Amino acid sequence: MSRVGKEPITIPAGVEVRLSDDSVTVKGAKGELSSPLFADITVEQDGNTLTVSCADLDTKKTKSFYGLARMLIANNITGVTTGFEKKLELRGVGYRAQAQGSTLNLSLGFSHPVVYALPDGVAAAVEGSIITVSGIDKQQVGQVAAEIRAYRPPEPYKGKGVRYVGEYVPMKEGKKA
Repeated sequence: MSRVGKEPITIPAGVEVRLSDDSVTVKGAKGELSSPLFADITVEQDGNTLTVSCADLDTKKTKSFYGLARMLIANNITGVTTGFEKKLELRGVGYRAQAQGSTLNLSLGFSHPVVYALPDGVAAAVEGSIITVSGIDKQQVGQVAAEIRAYRPPEPYKGKGVRYVGEYVPMKEGKKA
């Protein structure tokens, strides 16, 4: 049995949850998100708590979706109340970023600037060499941060590139003459 799946989800004040046969919709101060419900998994609401239950715990597929369904709903509740953010750090001489509306302009040492169009629901803020990507959908925020990092991942000799704040990059020793 999934240890993650059997924990109840507390619904904070100001959050509205609608249950249907195939999805759970969460509406809060920051927006509205929806998660699908998988086969043999049901969600019950009792006051301000949600409980995810599984009809058949004998199959491996159902057991794996049991904890996933619970975490998707919990992440949606967290997203519409506080939101999610990822921080990226630019390291390197001349590496700069500038947020302009729904685009992010990056100078990453290429012969041309990189212009990244932010999807709807995701915002970016630049403060010095730190890029903060924020939004209500955890998967979308992580995907945007990964796509920005993929333009120039940190290299192991000098450590230049785009990295997550707090990410450890193992350094290699260069060639000896």
